[in-house]
Amino acid sequence: MADQPGVDFAFWVLATVIIVSGIMVVSLRNIFHCAMFLILCLSGVAGIFILLNAEFLAAAQVLIYVGAVAILMVFAIMLTSNLSSKRIVMTNQKAGAAGLACTVFAVGLYFIVNITTRSGIWDKATEELPADNIMVIGKLLMTRFMLPFEVVSVVLLAAMIGAIVLARKEGA
Repeated sequence: MADQPGVDFAFWVLATVIIVSGIMVVSLRNIFHCAMFLILCLSGVAGIFILLNAEFLAAAQVLIYVGAVAILMVFAIMLTSNLSSKRIVMTNQKAGAAGLACTVFAVGLYFIVNITTRSGIWDKATEELPADNIMVIGKLLMTRFMLPFEVVSVVLLAAMIGAIVLARKEGA
């Protein structure tokens, strides 16, 4: 990643955007603003994927998370009938849970760094990616992982039908 000029600067800018927007997602009280910062955070992650030369993952991040999940959340927030009658606010006054989460994160990060430095994964990070990695992903999705891929699509279809049924009952 350090071979190209300006990549380090872009990484730190994107990392800062991701961290600040992630903090804003969990600390703001207005749920709509939280959803907007979530979109910004997910877009920053797509930028990190681009810096890592993982264009397929960046495109998937933008299409699936930013384009579908986050926008669906925004529409759900805006179309909820309770939004016009009441003010929906997040209540997150749990300092103990935040401390526990930070501790678990720190311990997990320690173990990840310790394992990766001992196993030599950092040395393998400079290897070139195969030119046809998208083709390999496509072949795996259509052969080895065909059943899980189809099961996920059926589960998402069932969730969409359930959301439509719940929305119709609320409006009727």
